[in-house]
Amino acid sequence: MSVTRPMGHWISAFLEAQAAELDAARNTLLAYGRDLNDFAGWLARREAHFATATQGQVEDYLVACEAEGLSSATRARRLSSIRQLYRFAFEEGWREDNPAIRLKGPGRTRRLPGTLTREQVEALLAAARSHPRDPLRATCLMELLYATGLRVSELVSLPVASLRGDPEMLLVRGKGGRERMVPLSRPARAAVAAWLERRDAREAEVTASGQPASRFLFPARGRDGHLTRQSFFVMIKELAAAAGLSPDQVTPHVLRHAFASHLLAGGADLRAIQALLGHADLSTTEIYTHVQGERLSALVHEHHPLARPLRRGEG
Repeated sequence: MSVTRPMGHWISAFLEAQAAELDAARNTLLAYGRDLNDFAGWLARREAHFATATQGQVEDYLVACEAEGLSSATRARRLSSIRQLYRFAFEEGWREDNPAIRLKGPGRTRRLPGTLTREQVEALLAAARSHPRDPLRATCLMELLYATGLRVSELVSLPVASLRGDPEMLLVRGKGGRERMVPLSRPARAAVAAWLERRDAREAEVTASGQPASRFLFPARGRDGHLTRQSFFVMIKELAAAAGLSPDQVTPHVLRHAFASHLLAGGADLRAIQALLGHADLSTTEIYTHVQGERLSALVHEHHPLARPLRRGEG
């Protein structure tokens, strides 16, 4: 009987299946694991199990999450994780039903993405070029991020082979293993070339000492073998402060939003932006039309003669 399998076995088997069948990203698997371990702990404290949990218990768990002060986005994600687990359990024959399938998750507030002006982006790039410790790497990271709109996980894990030979297009493997091509601007290509020269010289020293060469564009000696998202996050906060911007308002994701918003402002097609960002659904990309709509509305109210008070002598 499936109740004899520890809940930890359910979670590990589910994660293995997600990794093997759907090629789920490591960060996605970690999120699934955290969510399901929390639910397992909640059930265990009530002497319950994945195999016997009822719809009411799943509802009670979500209520407990809300009482803890978890955001609606976090609660929605946890419900999604539980649904996926029970879908897997049903397919494996461990349960004959999915107690979470009829539950409606909390509505997610759709917030407009924060973005930066072109002048603010230029200030960040200038700060990168003056980075006190590693200006070539900082410039390469920032130029690539703004030129391509990559997710931070995609950026830090770029294989060095994909940037060899001064390519005009970059092949990116994104969420769910989906691949897309993004063009590289001339400044980004120049920054890559400068960084590659420095990077390769450093890697030559590493291999001379008997260590294996890194396959990543931004190598690091940690577990992942490449620059971590956390390290890049710290660096971009430093650049924001050096550029005279509020570090709280500048993140890698905000640069991704700036990439999309500036393309849209320049007349780019929404479908093209969707492809460049790697969005599976156009509705995710459409949020940028609201950002652009606010900008256009402000322009009309500021400059249209019928939208501003008449000055003396007008009319």
